[in-house]
Amino acid sequence: MDIALARTFLMVAETGSFIDAARKMNVTQSTVSARIKVLEELFGRPLFERSKYGAALTAAGEQFQKHALALVRVWQHAQLEVGLSGPYRDHLAVGGHATLWDGFLLKWISWLRDNVPDIAISASASVSAVMIQRLLEGTLDLAIMYRPGQPPGLTIEHLFDEEFVLVTGVRARSRRQPSNYVFVDWGPDFQAEHAAAFPKLTNTGVNLDLGSLGLDYLLANEASGYFPLRLVKHHVKRRRLRIPARARKFSYPVYMVYPEARDEEAFEPILEGLRRAAERLG
Repeated sequence: MDIALARTFLMVAETGSFIDAARKMNVTQSTVSARIKVLEELFGRPLFERSKYGAALTAAGEQFQKHALALVRVWQHAQLEVGLSGPYRDHLAVGGHATLWDGFLLKWISWLRDNVPDIAISASASVSAVMIQRLLEGTLDLAIMYRPGQPPGLTIEHLFDEEFVLVTGVRARSRRQPSNYVFVDWGPDFQAEHAAAFPKLTNTGVNLDLGSLGLDYLLANEASGYFPLRLVKHHVKRRRLRIPARARKFSYPVYMVYPEARDEEAFEPILEGLRRAAERLG
């Protein structure tokens, strides 16, 4: 399939309009219409419901959307790998939860550049579902995530357990108030366990979906919130933050996930470096 067809389909789906899609892609509306017509003829069914209000996906269009995204990702991945084939022996595409890059995966990337300099590296932050999908479609070689489940065709290996602790910038002799509490969103699992443990803290004055960047807020204000222990240890040691006694802790296992079918000779040094990086967190 012409990749332009998939990209045009995705742009119409995103904008909800043939006119807006044409404007964003810098082509004529007739070109957009012709490309969508080709797709609909290939599938033998309409992908969009046209009306005076724009274009909405049909059931068939919704089914094709995830495949169109995969097609575009695979094509972009191929372009990247072919472009890097000259100066580098190989290319590693690695993904991880945003939280895991700070203080862990970026250090491992530095180790890779020093110890395996003949491979190019593409790194991205994403959520588990997207990373699993990319592993299955072949646009990601390795992913590091919390609780990945057991997807078929993928190997899952435990790296370490991430402990989330309550830290506060409120002075020890001051009383922590609910208004001081900041809810930091660490994903669906944390949301559910946090709600069960603290039902009265479901509607906080400040909600941060910023990962480790939320630490800056605690350091600048008399506030409390949950963060990975490995990210706050040095702040606690310097007494910029403290861990209240008897505060509830949450623990989440961290795994590396990679395809069962792989070049073990080339891949094993990369995995071993990641294992050692995890051991150093202890």
